[in-house]
Amino acid sequence: MAKRILIVDDEDHILELISFNLEKEYKVITAGSGEEALERLNREKVDLMILDLMLPGMDGIQVCNKIRNQEELMHLPIIMLTAKSEDSDRILGLEVGADDYLPKPFNVRELQARIKAVLRRSGDHKGDGKNQYHIRDLTLDLESREVRKNGEVLPLTAKEFDLLKLLMEHQGKVLSRNFLLDKIWGYEYFGESRTVDVHIRHLRMKIGEEEAHPYILTKRGIGYQMLREEGGRA
Repeated sequence: MAKRILIVDDEDHILELISFNLEKEYKVITAGSGEEALERLNREKVDLMILDLMLPGMDGIQVCNKIRNQEELMHLPIIMLTAKSEDSDRILGLEVGADDYLPKPFNVRELQARIKAVLRRSGDHKGDGKNQYHIRDLTLDLESREVRKNGEVLPLTAKEFDLLKLLMEHQGKVLSRNFLLDKIWGYEYFGESRTVDVHIRHLRMKIGEEEAHPYILTKRGIGYQMLREEGGRA
């Protein structure tokens, strides 16, 4: 069955351009505002959303915030489109839970590649035969795609889940930013390793990492390392 993609943009020509290029492979749904997008999400199953940052009324940041605060939608993959070039706007989109962003004007083929990468990584992952990974009070469950801390489910995005999974799979090993970009985002990110840093910072906040007792170590100039524990792998 074709994946269902919701495109949210207030510019008709953008909706038409993206729809025309995606409808041969996906079931395309469109919305012209943030309010309409939320209504569609509440009554229809959607596998991925392409969300414009600059929307009239409720903007993309507000829409993303509302989605990430709904249990049934918190794992929905979101690619954010932005006409702004400032780093602060891109980082803000990632901070509120967007899985990826693409500045306007964009190349349609690049958008298609990013959609495939995000969908591939947000689907079911069987890993290497293990069902869970553990470190201290954190448990990552591959079947339910949930992360729990002391039994409480944490509201991670699809990208945050995959990033934590990759770090847990390689406990004790230092993973470079370029390695993480390639494995999680699945395409060349033109050296924008800040994307990894933003997701790591957001992940640390959500798992409640304390400076005195970190889960993830920063290796300056290289990347990140998940601390190894005896029996840390289920």
